[in-house]
Amino acid sequence: MSYAKVLCVGLVGVTGHVVEVEADLAPGLPAVAISGLPDTALHEARDRVRAAIVNSGQRWPNRRITLNLLPATLPKFGSAFDLAIAVALLGGSGELPLLPLERVVVLGELGLDGTVRPVRGVLPMVAAAARAGLHRVVVPVGNAAEAAVIPGVRVRAVDTLHRLVGFVRDGTPLIEPPDPAPAEGPGGPDLAEVAGQALGRRALEVAAAGGHHLALFGPPGAGKTMLAERLPSILPELDDDAALEVTALHSIAGLLPAHGHLLRRPPFQAPHHTATVAALVGGGSGLARPGAVSLAHRGVLFLDEAPEFGKGALEALRQPLEHGRVQLARSRGGTEYPARTQLVLAANPCPCAKPAGDTYCECSPLARRRYLGRLSGPLLDRIDVQVTLPPLRAAELMEAGGTGESSATVAARVAAARRAAADRWADSGWRVNAEVPGPRLRRPPWRLPERDTRELRGRLDSGSLSARGFDRVVRLAWTVADLDGRDRPHAEDVREALQLRMGDGA
Repeated sequence: MSYAKVLCVGLVGVTGHVVEVEADLAPGLPAVAISGLPDTALHEARDRVRAAIVNSGQRWPNRRITLNLLPATLPKFGSAFDLAIAVALLGGSGELPLLPLERVVVLGELGLDGTVRPVRGVLPMVAAAARAGLHRVVVPVGNAAEAAVIPGVRVRAVDTLHRLVGFVRDGTPLIEPPDPAPAEGPGGPDLAEVAGQALGRRALEVAAAGGHHLALFGPPGAGKTMLAERLPSILPELDDDAALEVTALHSIAGLLPAHGHLLRRPPFQAPHHTATVAALVGGGSGLARPGAVSLAHRGVLFLDEAPEFGKGALEALRQPLEHGRVQLARSRGGTEYPARTQLVLAANPCPCAKPAGDTYCECSPLARRRYLGRLSGPLLDRIDVQVTLPPLRAAELMEAGGTGESSATVAARVAAARRAAADRWADSGWRVNAEVPGPRLRRPPWRLPERDTRELRGRLDSGSLSARGFDRVVRLAWTVADLDGRDRPHAEDVREALQLRMGDGA
Protein backbone atom coordinates (compact mmCIF):
# COMPACT_ATOMS: atom_id res chain seq x y z
CA MET A 1 0.00 0.00 0.00
CA SER A 2 1.43 3.39 -1.00
CA TYR A 3 -1.43 5.64 0.14
CA ALA A 4 -2.85 6.37 3.59
CA LYS A 5 -5.09 8.97 5.21
CA VAL A 6 -5.37 10.14 8.83
CA LEU A 7 -7.73 12.76 10.26
CA CYS A 8 -6.58 15.87 12.09
CA VAL A 9 -8.03 19.32 12.87
CA GLY A 10 -6.75 22.76 11.90
CA LEU A 11 -7.67 26.07 13.50
CA VAL A 12 -8.47 29.41 11.89
CA GLY A 13 -9.13 31.77 14.77
CA VAL A 14 -11.31 29.86 17.22
CA THR A 15 -12.97 27.83 14.46
CA GLY A 16 -11.74 24.30 13.92
CA HIS A 17 -11.88 22.45 10.59
CA VAL A 18 -11.35 18.74 10.07
CA VAL A 19 -8.25 18.17 7.92
CA GLU A 20 -7.44 14.98 6.02
CA VAL A 21 -3.70 14.25 6.11
CA GLU A 22 -2.87 12.24 2.99
CA ALA A 23 0.42 10.45 2.37
CA ASP A 24 1.41 9.04 -1.00
CA LEU A 25 4.67 7.08 -1.42
CA ALA A 26 5.91 6.64 -4.97
CA PRO A 27 9.09 5.30 -6.61
CA GLY A 28 11.75 7.91 -7.28
CA LEU A 29 14.44 9.94 -5.61
CA PRO A 30 13.81 10.19 -1.83
CA ALA A 31 12.12 13.51 -1.09
CA VAL A 32 9.24 14.93 0.95
CA ALA A 33 6.81 17.48 -0.49
CA ILE A 34 4.02 19.06 1.59
CA SER A 35 1.04 20.74 -0.06
CA GLY A 36 -2.17 22.30 1.26
CA LEU A 37 -1.11 25.83 2.30
CA PRO A 38 1.27 24.84 5.14
CA ASP A 39 3.05 27.47 7.23
CA THR A 40 6.73 27.42 8.23
CA ALA A 41 6.13 25.12 11.22
CA LEU A 42 4.47 22.59 8.92
CA HIS A 43 7.26 22.77 6.36
CA GLU A 44 9.69 21.94 9.16
CA ALA A 45 7.55 18.93 10.14
CA ARG A 46 9.35 16.74 7.58
CA ASP A 47 12.56 16.84 9.64
CA ARG A 48 10.80 16.36 13.00
CA VAL A 49 8.72 13.46 11.72
CA ARG A 50 11.67 11.70 10.09
CA ALA A 51 13.77 11.85 13.26
CA ALA A 52 10.83 10.79 15.43
CA ILE A 53 10.05 7.76 13.27
CA VAL A 54 13.66 6.58 13.18
CA ASN A 55 14.25 7.18 16.90
CA SER A 56 11.04 5.27 17.71
CA GLY A 57 12.48 2.14 16.11
CA GLN A 58 10.50 2.34 12.87
CA ARG A 59 11.79 2.28 9.31
CA TRP A 60 11.83 5.51 7.31
CA PRO A 61 10.53 4.90 3.76
CA ASN A 62 13.21 6.02 1.29
CA ARG A 63 10.76 6.91 -1.46
CA ARG A 64 9.28 10.00 -3.00
CA ILE A 65 6.74 11.14 -0.38
CA THR A 66 3.91 13.57 -1.07
CA LEU A 67 1.91 14.87 1.89
CA ASN A 68 -1.33 16.69 1.18
CA LEU A 69 -3.54 18.45 3.72
CA LEU A 70 -7.17 18.68 2.66
CA PRO A 71 -9.00 20.96 2.13
CA ALA A 72 -6.10 22.46 0.21
CA THR A 73 -7.64 25.96 0.23
CA LEU A 74 -7.62 26.19 4.05
CA PRO A 75 -4.44 27.68 5.57
CA LYS A 76 -2.73 25.28 7.99
CA PHE A 77 -0.78 26.55 10.98
CA GLY A 78 1.31 25.01 13.73
CA SER A 79 2.78 21.67 14.68
CA ALA A 80 -0.39 19.83 15.73
CA PHE A 81 -0.27 17.86 12.46
CA ASP A 82 3.05 16.11 13.26
CA LEU A 83 1.60 12.96 14.80
CA ALA A 84 -1.01 12.52 12.07
CA ILE A 85 1.69 12.94 9.38
CA ALA A 86 3.91 10.30 11.03
CA VAL A 87 1.06 7.79 11.30
CA ALA A 88 -0.01 8.45 7.69
CA LEU A 89 3.55 7.87 6.49
CA LEU A 90 3.86 4.59 8.38
CA GLY A 91 0.47 3.51 7.06
CA GLY A 92 1.36 4.38 3.49
CA SER A 93 4.62 2.44 3.70
CA GLY A 94 2.79 -0.66 4.89
CA GLU A 95 4.31 -0.58 8.39
CA LEU A 96 0.98 0.05 10.15
CA PRO A 97 -2.58 -1.19 9.53
CA LEU A 98 -4.63 1.99 9.95
CA LEU A 99 -8.02 0.34 10.48
CA PRO A 100 -7.91 1.05 14.28
CA LEU A 101 -7.58 4.79 13.46
CA GLU A 102 -10.53 4.96 11.06
CA ARG A 103 -12.62 8.06 11.92
CA VAL A 104 -10.21 8.89 14.74
CA VAL A 105 -8.73 12.40 15.02
CA VAL A 106 -5.00 12.42 15.81
CA LEU A 107 -3.36 15.53 17.30
CA GLY A 108 0.12 16.23 18.63
CA GLU A 109 3.58 17.66 18.06
CA LEU A 110 6.57 15.33 17.78
CA GLY A 111 9.96 15.74 19.38
CA LEU A 112 13.01 14.36 17.64
CA ASP A 113 13.12 11.44 20.10
CA GLY A 114 9.53 10.47 19.34
CA THR A 115 7.89 12.08 22.35
CA VAL A 116 4.46 13.60 21.77
CA ARG A 117 4.31 17.14 23.06
CA PRO A 118 1.20 19.19 23.93
CA VAL A 119 -0.09 21.80 21.48
CA ARG A 120 -2.22 24.91 21.74
CA GLY A 121 -5.91 24.96 20.88
CA VAL A 122 -6.76 21.32 21.59
CA LEU A 123 -10.12 22.20 23.17
CA PRO A 124 -11.57 24.00 20.10
CA MET A 125 -10.02 21.29 17.90
CA VAL A 126 -11.81 18.51 19.77
CA ALA A 127 -15.02 20.55 19.77
CA ALA A 128 -14.77 20.88 15.98
CA ALA A 129 -14.25 17.13 15.66
CA ALA A 130 -17.36 16.48 17.75
CA ARG A 131 -19.42 18.85 15.57
CA ALA A 132 -18.23 16.92 12.50
CA GLY A 133 -19.45 13.65 14.01
CA LEU A 134 -16.00 12.36 14.98
CA HIS A 135 -16.20 11.13 18.57
CA ARG A 136 -12.79 9.50 19.08
CA VAL A 137 -9.59 11.52 19.42
CA VAL A 138 -5.96 10.81 20.29
CA VAL A 139 -4.18 13.75 21.93
CA PRO A 140 -0.88 14.40 23.75
CA VAL A 141 -0.96 13.34 27.38
CA GLY A 142 -0.42 16.98 28.38
CA ASN A 143 -3.70 17.95 26.65
CA ALA A 144 -5.78 14.98 27.83
CA ALA A 145 -7.58 16.78 30.66
CA GLU A 146 -8.37 19.71 28.38
CA ALA A 147 -9.73 17.51 25.58
CA ALA A 148 -11.89 15.50 28.01
CA VAL A 149 -13.91 18.63 28.78
CA ILE A 150 -15.91 18.19 25.54
CA PRO A 151 -18.89 15.90 26.27
CA GLY A 152 -19.56 12.85 24.12
CA VAL A 153 -15.97 12.46 22.91
CA ARG A 154 -13.83 9.42 23.76
CA VAL A 155 -10.37 10.77 24.52
CA ARG A 156 -7.19 8.73 24.65
CA ALA A 157 -3.71 10.13 25.22
CA VAL A 158 -0.20 9.23 24.09
CA ASP A 159 3.19 10.28 25.36
CA THR A 160 5.31 8.79 22.55
CA LEU A 161 4.95 7.78 18.94
CA HIS A 162 6.08 4.29 20.00
CA ARG A 163 2.99 3.95 22.23
CA LEU A 164 0.65 4.92 19.39
CA VAL A 165 2.37 2.45 17.04
CA GLY A 166 1.92 -0.27 19.67
CA PHE A 167 -1.78 0.53 19.93
CA VAL A 168 -2.35 0.41 16.17
CA ARG A 169 -0.23 -2.68 15.59
CA ASP A 170 -0.79 -4.77 18.72
CA GLY A 171 -3.74 -3.19 20.53
CA THR A 172 -1.64 -1.90 23.44
CA PRO A 173 -3.94 0.34 25.54
CA LEU A 174 -3.47 4.09 25.35
CA ILE A 175 -3.43 6.44 28.35
CA GLU A 176 -6.75 7.36 29.92
CA PRO A 177 -7.34 11.07 30.63
CA PRO A 178 -7.02 12.02 34.31
CA ASP A 179 -10.03 12.51 36.52
CA PRO A 180 -11.26 16.12 36.41
CA ALA A 181 -9.83 18.31 39.15
CA PRO A 182 -12.30 19.96 41.54
CA ALA A 183 -13.43 23.38 40.41
CA GLU A 184 -11.67 26.28 42.04
CA GLY A 185 -13.55 28.48 44.47
CA PRO A 186 -14.24 32.16 43.81
CA GLY A 187 -11.17 33.40 45.67
CA GLY A 188 -9.65 36.74 44.71
CA PRO A 189 -9.98 40.13 46.40
CA ASP A 190 -13.22 41.05 48.13
CA LEU A 191 -15.21 44.24 47.72
CA ALA A 192 -15.42 44.59 51.52
CA GLU A 193 -11.73 45.55 51.50
CA VAL A 194 -12.49 48.82 49.70
CA ALA A 195 -12.76 51.73 52.13
CA GLY A 196 -15.50 54.28 51.54
CA GLN A 197 -16.30 55.26 47.95
CA ALA A 198 -20.07 54.76 47.97
CA LEU A 199 -20.32 56.28 44.47
CA GLY A 200 -17.62 53.99 43.12
CA ARG A 201 -19.28 50.95 44.66
CA ARG A 202 -22.63 51.86 43.13
CA ALA A 203 -21.05 52.46 39.74
CA LEU A 204 -19.30 49.07 39.95
CA GLU A 205 -22.53 47.30 40.87
CA VAL A 206 -24.49 48.91 38.03
CA ALA A 207 -21.71 48.12 35.56
CA ALA A 208 -21.66 44.48 36.69
CA ALA A 209 -25.44 44.09 36.56
CA GLY A 210 -25.82 45.47 33.04
CA GLY A 211 -22.48 44.54 31.45
CA HIS A 212 -21.66 48.24 31.01
CA HIS A 213 -18.21 49.71 30.35
CA LEU A 214 -16.82 51.78 33.21
CA ALA A 215 -14.41 54.71 33.56
CA LEU A 216 -13.07 55.72 36.97
CA PHE A 217 -11.42 59.11 37.39
CA GLY A 218 -9.97 60.54 40.56
CA PRO A 219 -6.83 61.31 42.56
CA PRO A 220 -4.24 58.63 43.33
CA GLY A 221 -5.17 56.40 46.24
CA ALA A 222 -8.90 56.95 45.83
CA GLY A 223 -9.49 53.24 45.15
CA LYS A 224 -9.83 53.11 41.36
CA THR A 225 -7.60 50.06 40.94
CA MET A 226 -9.06 48.28 43.96
CA LEU A 227 -12.58 48.68 42.61
CA ALA A 228 -11.63 47.50 39.12
CA GLU A 229 -9.82 44.41 40.44
CA ARG A 230 -12.92 43.42 42.40
CA LEU A 231 -15.36 43.65 39.51
CA PRO A 232 -14.91 39.93 38.58
CA SER A 233 -15.80 38.96 42.15
CA ILE A 234 -19.36 40.30 41.76
CA LEU A 235 -19.96 38.90 38.27
CA PRO A 236 -21.93 35.64 37.91
CA GLU A 237 -20.12 32.46 36.95
CA LEU A 238 -20.02 31.66 33.25
CA ASP A 239 -22.62 29.31 31.84
CA ASP A 240 -21.60 26.29 29.74
CA ASP A 241 -21.54 28.10 26.38
CA ALA A 242 -19.63 31.12 27.69
CA ALA A 243 -17.21 28.93 29.65
CA LEU A 244 -16.45 26.92 26.52
CA GLU A 245 -15.77 30.11 24.53
CA VAL A 246 -13.47 31.52 27.20
CA THR A 247 -11.62 28.25 27.74
CA ALA A 248 -11.11 27.83 23.99
CA LEU A 249 -9.55 31.29 23.69
CA HIS A 250 -7.16 30.60 26.56
CA SER A 251 -6.31 27.25 25.00
CA ILE A 252 -5.37 28.91 21.70
CA ALA A 253 -3.21 31.44 23.56
CA GLY A 254 -1.49 28.67 25.54
CA LEU A 255 -2.69 30.10 28.86
CA LEU A 256 -5.00 27.31 29.97
CA PRO A 257 -4.18 25.95 33.46
CA ALA A 258 -3.15 22.31 33.75
CA HIS A 259 -6.25 21.24 35.72
CA GLY A 260 -8.26 20.87 32.50
CA HIS A 261 -11.76 21.91 33.61
CA LEU A 262 -13.72 24.76 32.04
CA LEU A 263 -12.96 28.30 33.20
CA ARG A 264 -16.08 29.30 35.12
CA ARG A 265 -14.89 32.59 36.60
CA PRO A 266 -15.00 35.68 34.34
CA PRO A 267 -11.44 36.37 33.14
CA PHE A 268 -9.55 39.51 34.16
CA GLN A 269 -6.93 41.07 31.92
CA ALA A 270 -4.84 44.08 32.98
CA PRO A 271 -2.18 44.80 30.32
CA HIS A 272 0.64 47.25 31.02
CA HIS A 273 0.32 50.73 29.54
CA THR A 274 3.17 49.97 27.13
CA ALA A 275 1.03 47.29 25.42
CA THR A 276 0.93 47.54 21.64
CA VAL A 277 -2.06 47.39 19.33
CA ALA A 278 -1.30 43.72 18.62
CA ALA A 279 -1.11 42.94 22.35
CA LEU A 280 -4.50 44.54 22.96
CA VAL A 281 -6.58 43.40 20.00
CA GLY A 282 -4.49 40.51 18.66
CA GLY A 283 -1.94 40.00 15.95
CA GLY A 284 1.18 38.18 14.86
CA SER A 285 2.50 36.76 11.62
CA GLY A 286 0.62 33.97 9.92
CA LEU A 287 -2.30 33.14 12.18
CA ALA A 288 -3.14 36.19 14.27
CA ARG A 289 -3.30 35.32 17.98
CA PRO A 290 -5.96 36.67 20.34
CA GLY A 291 -5.10 39.84 22.25
CA ALA A 292 -6.06 41.02 25.71
CA VAL A 293 -9.52 42.17 24.63
CA SER A 294 -10.35 38.62 23.43
CA LEU A 295 -8.71 36.93 26.42
CA ALA A 296 -11.05 39.09 28.54
CA HIS A 297 -14.10 37.82 26.60
CA ARG A 298 -17.07 37.49 29.00
CA GLY A 299 -14.89 39.12 31.66
CA VAL A 300 -13.05 42.36 32.40
CA LEU A 301 -10.37 44.28 30.50
CA PHE A 302 -8.77 46.80 32.88
CA LEU A 303 -6.60 49.62 31.55
CA ASP A 304 -4.94 51.28 34.53
CA GLU A 305 -3.50 54.74 33.88
CA ALA A 306 -5.42 54.71 30.61
CA PRO A 307 -4.03 58.05 29.28
CA GLU A 308 -0.54 56.50 29.31
CA PHE A 309 -1.56 53.93 26.67
CA GLY A 310 -0.67 54.67 23.05
CA LYS A 311 -3.34 56.52 21.11
CA GLY A 312 -3.41 53.86 18.40
CA ALA A 313 -3.87 51.10 20.94
CA LEU A 314 -6.79 52.87 22.60
CA GLU A 315 -8.51 53.74 19.34
CA ALA A 316 -8.17 50.13 18.17
CA LEU A 317 -10.57 49.16 20.97
CA ARG A 318 -13.47 51.13 19.52
CA GLN A 319 -14.61 48.51 17.03
CA PRO A 320 -14.44 45.55 19.46
CA LEU A 321 -16.34 47.54 22.10
CA GLU A 322 -19.10 48.34 19.61
CA HIS A 323 -19.50 44.93 17.97
CA GLY A 324 -18.13 42.45 20.51
CA ARG A 325 -15.76 40.88 17.99
CA VAL A 326 -12.23 41.48 16.67
CA GLN A 327 -11.60 41.08 12.96
CA LEU A 328 -7.93 40.78 12.02
CA ALA A 329 -6.96 40.84 8.35
CA ARG A 330 -3.70 39.23 7.24
CA SER A 331 -2.23 38.47 3.83
CA ARG A 332 -2.99 34.77 4.24
CA GLY A 333 -6.59 35.34 5.34
CA GLY A 334 -8.69 36.96 8.02
CA THR A 335 -9.22 35.83 11.59
CA GLU A 336 -12.10 36.67 13.90
CA TYR A 337 -12.12 36.38 17.69
CA PRO A 338 -14.97 37.09 20.13
CA ALA A 339 -14.37 40.13 22.33
CA ARG A 340 -17.52 40.82 24.34
CA THR A 341 -15.76 42.23 27.37
CA GLN A 342 -16.35 44.89 29.99
CA LEU A 343 -13.81 47.66 29.60
CA VAL A 344 -12.72 49.46 32.78
CA LEU A 345 -10.57 52.58 32.46
CA ALA A 346 -8.83 54.28 35.37
CA ALA A 347 -7.15 57.66 35.14
CA ASN A 348 -5.61 60.26 37.43
CA PRO A 349 -6.66 63.86 36.83
CA CYS A 350 -3.18 65.01 35.73
CA PRO A 351 0.30 63.73 34.78
CA CYS A 352 1.96 64.44 38.14
CA ALA A 353 -0.63 62.36 40.03
CA LYS A 354 -0.31 64.47 43.14
CA PRO A 355 -3.19 65.57 45.37
CA ALA A 356 -5.17 68.45 43.89
CA GLY A 357 -4.57 72.00 45.02
CA ASP A 358 -1.96 74.68 44.60
CA THR A 359 0.20 73.25 47.41
CA TYR A 360 0.77 69.85 45.78
CA CYS A 361 -0.22 69.62 42.11
CA GLU A 362 2.24 71.25 39.74
CA CYS A 363 0.19 70.83 36.55
CA SER A 364 -1.46 73.75 34.79
CA PRO A 365 -5.12 73.55 33.75
CA LEU A 366 -3.94 73.14 30.15
CA ALA A 367 -1.70 70.20 31.11
CA ARG A 368 -4.61 68.51 32.87
CA ARG A 369 -6.89 68.97 29.87
CA ARG A 370 -4.24 67.60 27.53
CA TYR A 371 -3.62 64.62 29.78
CA LEU A 372 -7.26 63.50 29.93
CA GLY A 373 -7.61 64.54 26.28
CA ARG A 374 -5.57 61.48 25.36
CA LEU A 375 -8.80 59.59 25.92
CA SER A 376 -10.65 60.57 22.75
CA GLY A 377 -14.28 61.60 22.69
CA PRO A 378 -15.37 58.70 20.45
CA LEU A 379 -13.77 56.22 22.86
CA LEU A 380 -15.32 57.79 25.96
CA ASP A 381 -18.66 57.96 24.18
CA ARG A 382 -18.64 54.15 24.24
CA ILE A 383 -18.11 54.05 28.01
CA ASP A 384 -21.50 53.80 29.70
CA VAL A 385 -20.52 54.69 33.27
CA GLN A 386 -18.10 57.56 33.92
CA VAL A 387 -17.62 58.65 37.53
CA THR A 388 -15.10 60.80 39.38
CA LEU A 389 -14.14 59.44 42.78
CA PRO A 390 -13.50 61.90 45.62
CA PRO A 391 -10.33 61.72 47.74
CA LEU A 392 -10.49 59.20 50.57
CA ARG A 393 -10.97 60.65 54.06
CA ALA A 394 -9.01 59.49 57.10
CA ALA A 395 -12.17 58.39 58.90
CA GLU A 396 -13.10 56.11 55.99
CA LEU A 397 -9.60 54.68 55.69
CA MET A 398 -9.28 53.89 59.39
CA GLU A 399 -12.74 52.41 59.80
CA ALA A 400 -12.24 49.06 61.58
CA GLY A 401 -13.31 46.17 59.38
CA GLY A 402 -14.69 48.49 56.72
CA THR A 403 -18.31 49.54 56.26
CA GLY A 404 -18.90 48.26 52.75
CA GLU A 405 -20.75 45.15 51.67
CA SER A 406 -18.88 42.01 50.71
CA SER A 407 -18.57 40.76 47.15
CA ALA A 408 -20.94 37.87 47.90
CA THR A 409 -23.72 40.26 49.00
CA VAL A 410 -23.36 42.49 45.96
CA ALA A 411 -22.99 39.50 43.64
CA ALA A 412 -26.40 38.21 44.76
CA ARG A 413 -28.08 41.47 43.70
CA VAL A 414 -26.13 41.50 40.43
CA ALA A 415 -27.22 37.94 39.66
CA ALA A 416 -30.87 38.78 40.33
CA ALA A 417 -30.67 41.85 38.07
CA ARG A 418 -29.05 39.83 35.30
CA ARG A 419 -31.76 37.17 35.55
CA ALA A 420 -34.42 39.86 35.18
CA ALA A 421 -32.70 41.29 32.08
CA ALA A 422 -32.15 37.82 30.57
CA ASP A 423 -35.85 36.96 31.03
CA ARG A 424 -36.88 40.27 29.44
CA TRP A 425 -34.70 39.82 26.35
CA ALA A 426 -34.90 36.01 26.13
CA ASP A 427 -36.69 36.09 22.75
CA SER A 428 -33.87 38.18 21.24
CA GLY A 429 -30.91 36.31 22.75
CA TRP A 430 -29.39 39.26 24.61
CA ARG A 431 -27.92 38.45 28.01
CA VAL A 432 -27.50 41.89 29.56
CA ASN A 433 -28.91 45.36 28.99
CA ALA A 434 -25.67 46.65 27.48
CA GLU A 435 -26.19 44.34 24.48
CA VAL A 436 -29.64 45.70 23.59
CA PRO A 437 -29.59 47.93 20.47
CA GLY A 438 -30.68 51.52 21.05
CA PRO A 439 -33.48 51.49 18.44
CA ARG A 440 -35.13 48.59 20.29
CA LEU A 441 -35.37 50.69 23.46
CA ARG A 442 -36.79 53.68 21.58
CA ARG A 443 -39.73 51.72 20.18
CA PRO A 444 -42.85 50.44 21.97
CA PRO A 445 -43.29 48.59 24.24
CA TRP A 446 -39.87 49.48 25.67
CA ARG A 447 -39.85 53.22 25.00
CA LEU A 448 -39.94 55.22 28.22
CA PRO A 449 -42.63 57.90 28.63
CA GLU A 450 -41.66 61.49 27.90
CA ARG A 451 -42.24 62.61 31.49
CA ASP A 452 -39.47 60.25 32.64
CA THR A 453 -36.97 61.26 29.94
CA ARG A 454 -37.57 65.03 29.83
CA GLU A 455 -34.17 65.92 31.26
CA LEU A 456 -32.47 63.32 29.09
CA ARG A 457 -34.09 64.75 25.95
CA GLY A 458 -32.99 68.21 26.98
CA ARG A 459 -29.38 67.05 27.22
CA LEU A 460 -29.62 65.60 23.73
CA ASP A 461 -31.15 68.76 22.27
CA SER A 462 -28.52 70.98 23.92
CA GLY A 463 -25.68 68.88 22.45
CA SER A 464 -24.19 67.87 25.82
CA LEU A 465 -25.19 64.27 25.10
CA SER A 466 -24.80 62.38 21.82
CA ALA A 467 -27.37 60.03 20.33
CA ARG A 468 -25.15 57.11 21.33
CA GLY A 469 -24.96 58.56 24.84
CA PHE A 470 -28.76 58.87 24.93
CA ASP A 471 -29.15 55.16 24.22
CA ARG A 472 -26.53 54.24 26.80
CA VAL A 473 -28.27 56.27 29.51
CA VAL A 474 -31.53 54.47 28.73
CA ARG A 475 -29.75 51.12 29.04
CA LEU A 476 -28.29 52.22 32.36
CA ALA A 477 -31.75 53.21 33.56
CA TRP A 478 -33.04 49.70 32.82
CA THR A 479 -30.13 48.25 34.79
CA VAL A 480 -30.79 50.53 37.76
CA ALA A 481 -34.44 49.43 37.71
CA ASP A 482 -33.40 45.77 37.58
CA LEU A 483 -31.15 46.22 40.61
CA ASP A 484 -33.94 47.89 42.54
CA GLY A 485 -36.48 45.22 41.56
CA ARG A 486 -38.71 47.33 39.29
CA ASP A 487 -40.24 46.15 36.01
CA ARG A 488 -39.60 49.46 34.22
CA PRO A 489 -37.40 52.49 34.89
CA HIS A 490 -38.89 55.57 36.51
CA ALA A 491 -37.72 59.18 36.33
CA GLU A 492 -35.44 58.60 39.35
CA ASP A 493 -33.75 55.71 37.57
CA VAL A 494 -33.13 57.84 34.48
CA ARG A 495 -31.74 60.61 36.68
CA GLU A 496 -29.32 58.25 38.42
CA ALA A 497 -28.31 56.75 35.07
CA LEU A 498 -27.62 60.25 33.73
CA GLN A 499 -25.48 61.01 36.77
CA LEU A 500 -23.49 57.80 36.30
CA ARG A 501 -23.04 58.61 32.62
CA MET A 502 -22.15 62.31 32.90
CA GLY A 503 -20.44 62.24 36.30
CA ASP A 504 -21.63 65.75 37.05
CA GLY A 505 -24.27 65.26 39.68
CA ALA A 506 -27.07 65.58 37.16
